[in-house]
Amino acid sequence: MSLAWVALSTAFVLAASTVASVRAAGPDEALAEAQRLTQDAAALRSAGKFAEAVPIVQRALAIRVEALGPEHPDVASSLDNLAGLYRSQGKYREAEPLYRRALAIEERSLGRNHPAVATTLDNLAGLYRSQGRYAEAEPLYLRALAIADKTQGPDGADVAASLNNIAGLYVAQGKYADAEPLYRRALAINEKTLEPQHRTIAANLNNLSLLYAAQGRSAEAEPLQRRALAIQEKALGAGHPDVATSLHNLAELNRAQGKYAEAEPQYQRALAIREKTLGRNHPAVASTLNGLAELYQAQGKYAEAEARSRRALAILEETLGPEHPDVAAALDSLAGLYEAQGKYLQAEPRYRRALAILEKALGPEHPDVAPVLENFAAFLRKTNRAAVAHDMEARAKAIRAKRAEIVPAN
Repeated sequence: MSLAWVALSTAFVLAASTVASVRAAGPDEALAEAQRLTQDAAALRSAGKFAEAVPIVQRALAIRVEALGPEHPDVASSLDNLAGLYRSQGKYREAEPLYRRALAIEERSLGRNHPAVATTLDNLAGLYRSQGRYAEAEPLYLRALAIADKTQGPDGADVAASLNNIAGLYVAQGKYADAEPLYRRALAINEKTLEPQHRTIAANLNNLSLLYAAQGRSAEAEPLQRRALAIQEKALGAGHPDVATSLHNLAELNRAQGKYAEAEPQYQRALAIREKTLGRNHPAVASTLNGLAELYQAQGKYAEAEARSRRALAILEETLGPEHPDVAAALDSLAGLYEAQGKYLQAEPRYRRALAILEKALGPEHPDVAPVLENFAAFLRKTNRAAVAHDMEARAKAIRAKRAEIVPAN
């Protein structure tokens, strides 16, 4: 039995242990308890405490199965929540059958064109996107867009959200020219239907800014990110986590342009907001710590960089688990920092572990594997192991060539 089905079975084993309590309390009281549990789990998920949230969602799922039957839409909602928690931890095999069962329940009980179906399609597509399964993700995203267009019309909020999702998929594939008009259309819809200072518009601006940044179009990206930041500060207040996200992204832009004096206070402010609002051990805190580490490394401030990089890695290992792809990215960054200092004995095992995690979690041909192969290969050449380095470079080249075949140049 696969891990995925073990996870699914566990949820329904729990259901057997709740039968007596559901019958004793009555269905209304039991369902109120399930709703409370769902809210508690959502709070834990927002705090980055994914593992702690899992048994709570499993209990809510068990209650709903017993009180409502296995084919109720609320059961599908709990399955979707549980899948999302597994996905957040990088447990993709566990998440997929839960999403698929939720989708099947919703299609049978609500109809194939219900908005809840579109939401689960988006979530399943996002799971595939995380795994680099782009060909499987795209038709799901497109179907979700068709549902939104049919139920809301071309200017619906869910249409804009679906356009953003599809554009994000194209960005992940390097199809920037295909992504840009979708991001622009989503922004236009929301500017037409929402207030000018709405946080959703800020999110659209952020996405478009990140697209430009990925293309090296920093001069176009920066004003969009600054506008997003201004909207968020006005709409949400200066201490909101979304403000921290825009500050972090603005710092990334400035760091990429060598504007270190501007980037550092933006990173620091983002870090302070995230620590205060999300907790000191949230994955978003780790993201900003990694940004600061890269900034300090670029300035040759290795001690400052190492302290932040090590703390970021510890947070990610604790919150996401030691086999998550984000842990691999942090290991790769830390290995590069050690390499820059000539600390080769510390660098090599981290490169090896980063590569092993990605190959296990995403597969040996995932696009995210290529840059780690290239970084490790450069390290091996530096340490006089050219033959092994050549093999890694050939693998990375093959991965990139395969992606180029799938994604024609625009």
